[in-house]
Amino acid sequence: MTVLKLTADRSDVRLDRYIADEVEILSRSKAQSNIKAHHILVDGTPAKPSLLLNGGELIQIDLQEDKDMGLEPEEMDLEILFEDEDLVAISKPAGMVVHPGAGNFSGTLVNGLIYHFNKLSELYGSQRPGIVHRLDKDTSGVLLIAKNDSVHMKLAKQFADRMVTKVYLALVWGTPSETKGVITGSLGRHPNDRKKFTVSKEGRQAETHFRVLESLEDFSLIELRPKTGRTHQLRVHMQHIGYPIFADDIYGGGLSHSRGLSPQI
Repeated sequence: MTVLKLTADRSDVRLDRYIADEVEILSRSKAQSNIKAHHILVDGTPAKPSLLLNGGELIQIDLQEDKDMGLEPEEMDLEILFEDEDLVAISKPAGMVVHPGAGNFSGTLVNGLIYHFNKLSELYGSQRPGIVHRLDKDTSGVLLIAKNDSVHMKLAKQFADRMVTKVYLALVWGTPSETKGVITGSLGRHPNDRKKFTVSKEGRQAETHFRVLESLEDFSLIELRPKTGRTHQLRVHMQHIGYPIFADDIYGGGLSHSRGLSPQI
């Protein structure tokens, strides 16, 4: 059994929302079902999803194992940036899914990890060995992989406490009127397409800081620093303020957005 412990650092927020905000692998619906099944305890006792936290409570989460999908090791080239006895830093290329899920059971980073490494943390279950955080399929960047549960828990706490600075570069359509700013907008599932996300009052709190690095005629190079780690956060936030990420067909940045540019750009 894997148990994750958190100390509530906010007040006047529902228990289910707090769990969804702080534990990346648990959506709000999953948090609710786990609370109702008594897999999540507050100060050692069962609670309701609607419980309003006062701050300072000890929240104990029994992370339930995902259904075994029969992970298969796959030989693949991994760009290892750093490695010691506790963790690995890997450069994930665009186009690679981090872990298996619906429609993606092979060719994921996890398939490559279990081929290359004999032992990885299983803090988040055997289906996500070593995975501390994620990147979207079409996003390239550095991922930290934990080799043991102790280091995984420390890294997970640093992410949950927002001690980790995440920096992204994005090419977007247009030129923002402000050279820097903060985008705030809670994110939830799109009402007409459950695979997409949108800014919603009922969503999970999200915050992104941006800075324009360079502007061209049709594009701008933007530095993005998310303070939260929601699914598709940067893509949705940039679409929300009217400057979608270049070539993002899902969130309005596809080549159909172009003004006479070659489709081979």
